[in-house]
Amino acid sequence: MIIESKVIQGKKLIFNFRSAKKEDASNLSVLRLKIDEETEFLDREPGENFLSPLDFEKLIYEDSISEKNIFLVAEIDDKLVGFARLQGNNLSRFRHKAEFGICILKDYWGFGIGNSMLESILMVADSNGIEKVSLYVVETNTKAIELYEKYGFKREGLLEKDRIHKDGKYYNTVLMGRLANKLKSQ
Repeated sequence: MIIESKVIQGKKLIFNFRSAKKEDASNLSVLRLKIDEETEFLDREPGENFLSPLDFEKLIYEDSISEKNIFLVAEIDDKLVGFARLQGNNLSRFRHKAEFGICILKDYWGFGIGNSMLESILMVADSNGIEKVSLYVVETNTKAIELYEKYGFKREGLLEKDRIHKDGKYYNTVLMGRLANKLKSQ
């Protein structure tokens, strides 16, 4: 799915928010590596599960023609600073669900980019028959958990000792979900 480009006045900065384009593939490959190096909150160590520009081109194309997927980017002064992706499920038993993730360069945390991406993802999900949106978040990422709860996500489970980081310590993962507005009243 493709959304129209929007200019957003965030907290102390203005950013452009739009669907990813084929031309973004190289920059997305580099951006993903940089973000992986900046935080322990993601599932990957830096360089793991590397996505090449061709891999990103394929994702961008597949998401652009899907009714349940969306790939968004945030840019400031023509520089990509973050991205988000909602991925629906094509299996019959899970076609009502989708999962998402958001990645933003650390220098741009706290400026409202994540809020804007999440709002757009939920709008797309709600308007396209996705009844449940799920995510996994490391328990120590309290800012992200607060953001998700603000948008109606509930904690559905805790995966204990689910991940091990470079420091040799185990961390728990919180499973969160949000039901579409029409289901909340049932």
